[in-house]
Amino acid sequence: MALRDQLRVLVVDDMSTSRGLIMQALDAMGLRQVGYAIDGPGALAAIAKSPVHLVISDYNMPGMDGLQLLHALRTDPRSRGVGFILITGRADRDIIETGRKLGMNNFLRKPFAPQDLRTCIEAVVGRL
Repeated sequence: MALRDQLRVLVVDDMSTSRGLIMQALDAMGLRQVGYAIDGPGALAAIAKSPVHLVISDYNMPGMDGLQLLHALRTDPRSRGVGFILITGRADRDIIETGRKLGMNNFLRKPFAPQDLRTCIEAVVGRL
């Protein structure tokens, strides 16, 4: 069975347009086990119910940003090993360095092409 058939992904983004574009790109890659959450607390609840292999999260979200979500995932033994990709339009050095210190696996700058997303994912999980 191919990796793309087994991989469980959670997209976390408060903006429906951005979330839809990411999910559309994942679908075009053949990824079928894709869920979504509109914020960090929703993502944590979804992962507690149904573990995932990879989280693709926006940085800029109200209440809990992408780095706070990453920190929450890394401090919980049940989700410590989940792959994490941060997507941001503000890819400044502080955000990226903080993400790396927290255990971020990769990041992607907005705007991006579907092939950029695929390359970013494959750097974390292997060839799809």
